[in-house]
Amino acid sequence: MHELGVVFHIIDDLQEVAKENEIKKIEKITLQLGEVSSVIPHFLSDAWKWAAAKQELVSESELVIETIEAVSYCEDCGREYGTVAHGRTCPFCGSEKTYLLKGNEFLIKEIEVAG
Repeated sequence: MHELGVVFHIIDDLQEVAKENEIKKIEKITLQLGEVSSVIPHFLSDAWKWAAAKQELVSESELVIETIEAVSYCEDCGREYGTVAHGRTCPFCGSEKTYLLKGNEFLIKEIEVAG
């Protein structure tokens, strides 16, 4: 489960932001997670609960995960389509000359701190 490693990386990033901004406690973290990012949301949530409990900065924080839909682009017909439903093959023209536009992201979108 690489989600635990991802969580440790998030916590490291949050600690750096907290240090730079003199933040003592983070209440809520919102992540944007692409559908095809290879990170499994419920594993990430479980890993977060375990690891965050051990770090004072985020020990009682809420983790919110927003899903970014995976969208691919077809170079032959110029149309966009849902990647998860159709994979690499364009559902409009059958071409495999496609590439991912979005849906592989993993971003910290928002941090809410104690006031």
